[in-house]
Amino acid sequence: MSNILVIAAHPDDEIYGMGGTIAKLADQGHKVYTLIVTEGCSMQYPGETEKIAMKKEEAIKANELLGVKKVIFGELPDMKLDSIPHVQINGVIENAVRELQPDIVYTHHFGDVNKDHKMVYESTLVAVRPLHTQCVKEVYCYQVPSSSEWAGPFQAEVFLPNVFESIEKYSHLKEEAILAYNTEIREFPHPRSLKYVNLWDSMHGARVGLPAAEAFQMVRSIKK
Repeated sequence: MSNILVIAAHPDDEIYGMGGTIAKLADQGHKVYTLIVTEGCSMQYPGETEKIAMKKEEAIKANELLGVKKVIFGELPDMKLDSIPHVQINGVIENAVRELQPDIVYTHHFGDVNKDHKMVYESTLVAVRPLHTQCVKEVYCYQVPSSSEWAGPFQAEVFLPNVFESIEKYSHLKEEAILAYNTEIREFPHPRSLKYVNLWDSMHGARVGLPAAEAFQMVRSIKK
């Protein structure tokens, strides 16, 4: 079985992006860990420091529902990753890779409209450089509703999925995890509504003959 690290810029990105796959991998016996790079709420709730603790509680509950072994919090400033030294973001991710020794890493897509997502993607690639001592053998990008699909219509930014994970048996767990992030749920047609997420997963599934799936873009796979 593999050690798997899911990297998210903000609390809930991991659930909206690949909650079904996380539940599936954990159910298969893999050890799944989540790294949340920022505290995820100081921009949304300025001055309300108690919200940071609330977000952590929501993140732990949501990830536990999916079978995640451990949630690591980087606690970098929300929506300000482009204002701090890039090496600081690298360090948060490198420390997690060093501690957990993952075989597989999932991260954000470089074309996301959210700047924090872009920064996390770039720092992930630094942390998992394929040196001879590197433990990471596979790297994938996942989508996040309200970010990935709002990127510009340019080839360099378009998400091009080439891996699809069937999540039909795990959609109910993804829904439960989304509900655990109750501060983030919106009403349809907002992309962060349950109805939208279910339609999103159904659409990805239908593209490859499945009732429901999550889509990924492979960055690298090293076979030995």
